[in-house]
Amino acid sequence: MVMELAPRLNLMTGDNGLGKSFLLDVAWWALTRRWPQELNANLTSGYRALPRDVKKPATITLRIQSRTKAIAYTSTYSPRDERWIGKAGRPANPGLVIYAHSDGGFSVWDPARNYWRTRGKEDVQETVPAYVFSPHEVWYGRTIDFGGKSSLLCRGLIDDWAIWIRENGQYAKAMASTLDLLAPRDEHIEVGPLLRLSVNDTRDYPSIRTPYADAVRIVHASAGMRRIMGLAYMLMWSWLEHVHSADLQGLTRTNQVTMLFDEIESHLHPRWQRSILQSLLSVAEGMHHGAKLQLVAATHSPLVLASAEPFFDETKDAWFDLDLDRQSGVIELRHRAFVRRGDVSNWLTSEAFDLKEARSREAEEAIEHARALLRSKRPALAKARTIDGELRKAGLPDIDPFWVRWSAFVDKLPGKS
Repeated sequence: MVMELAPRLNLMTGDNGLGKSFLLDVAWWALTRRWPQELNANLTSGYRALPRDVKKPATITLRIQSRTKAIAYTSTYSPRDERWIGKAGRPANPGLVIYAHSDGGFSVWDPARNYWRTRGKEDVQETVPAYVFSPHEVWYGRTIDFGGKSSLLCRGLIDDWAIWIRENGQYAKAMASTLDLLAPRDEHIEVGPLLRLSVNDTRDYPSIRTPYADAVRIVHASAGMRRIMGLAYMLMWSWLEHVHSADLQGLTRTNQVTMLFDEIESHLHPRWQRSILQSLLSVAEGMHHGAKLQLVAATHSPLVLASAEPFFDETKDAWFDLDLDRQSGVIELRHRAFVRRGDVSNWLTSEAFDLKEARSREAEEAIEHARALLRSKRPALAKARTIDGELRKAGLPDIDPFWVRWSAFVDKLPGKS
């Protein structure tokens, strides 16, 4: 399959198991040449892509715009070596790459910290290949052995945020501002005091204020809140560390940022799903001012697609849909025209989700039976009454618009008094 990404926003839909996460993993590999799980065995996703049949040739071809020029590259899978092989030498520099995994883990590739170094006139790769964190490590930090020494890659959300709050400087304000931007307009995440968790834990935990409590430790926050806090932290951490590293080495800050998001709506209430796309773009544009920003997101949420309607631009945005041809067993990737559908239920019955009705399964089946009778040349009253019972048993409410057509049809049947 071929995926020609748009320069700004790219949305992916498709049923479970058709390959959305697979395509995001391949996109990460195309930009970094490493698979996330190879760099952190604690991940439960991001494994190396494998051909279905190793006896047949398998290739990944990519075209990316590096910092200085367009790059084309083809890699072939070697079953004997169990890896993807391409031409040797320094890869392209794709800019800053952030991959938010569906389980709350993150992968970050930073051109100021992960790109090859030059010693004399030779390229040497004596850097950490990428920063890959499990969900636990996003919160509690990650240390690795690098060059024979223990190296602290990241303190984690809890310790870093606590430090920022104690310093009460620009980072604390930036974190609070990021959280505020990621939340819906009518709902804010307000930072509370630092609190201890137990007598045997000397760590200070940040807290948030909620409508029902003055201070809730972030480890006790809801899954949706934790998802947003983890996202805000990793966006902050990746950018701040890039700035520090670039300035320390006298490098120019990156002018390209690629963000990959798997199940962007994960754990989020519909109110948050409706705003997450615009919020992410706003946060990223604010952090990476002047940089070219590209977002690739997989979603199962009709609200996410509906939320893109006000700003979707065919010249710089794209919607891709994965479908299975059940007769051939082939998965097809289609670049679909983005049609504004208004009511979010219309997205449920679109090509994105392929539902026949935006109702329960039982209601859908009952309506299918009713429509079949409506098309019948000789509809029987007894059959209509049976189907009428199905519709009511399925919980079709009295205000459902289908009743208007159905009642008029039944009233005209022979024998109806």
